Amino acid sequence: QVQLVESGGGSAQAGGSLRLSCAYTGGQTCMAWFRQTPETEREGVAAIDTEGKTFYVDSVKGRFTISRDNAKNTLYFEMNTLKPEDTATYYCAKQRTCVWRLIGDQFRIGMSPSDYDFWGQGTQVTVSS
Repeated sequence: QVQLVESGGGSAQAGGSLRLSCAYTGGQTCMAWFRQTPETEREGVAAIDTEGKTFYVDSVKGRFTISRDNAKNTLYFEMNTLKPEDTATYYCAKQRTCVWRLIGDQFRIGMSPSDYDFWGQGTQVTVSS
């Protein structure tokens, strides 16, 4: 049974930093971080393949970093230069097998919620101005 357990999160001032971790079971495959607020649908913001190739949405590119330690079965999300609009519940997610999609002229890891089979419980991130 695949399990994902998130930790980290909490509150920060705008411009500050937070780090999320996600301990997972079930071997190595593509993973991602999603976020959701009560007003928005769940949105994929960053993804990583088993070798460390990463993809980001424009709203977090240059501020957030997704990484993984396969030996420790842990996914990380370093969030810097936080903004109030980053306030959300953050979820780590794992694919049963990697799903790649052609977007424009580039193959990217799928970042739609339907591309993911396993989910963490979510952790709240609150950024105040």
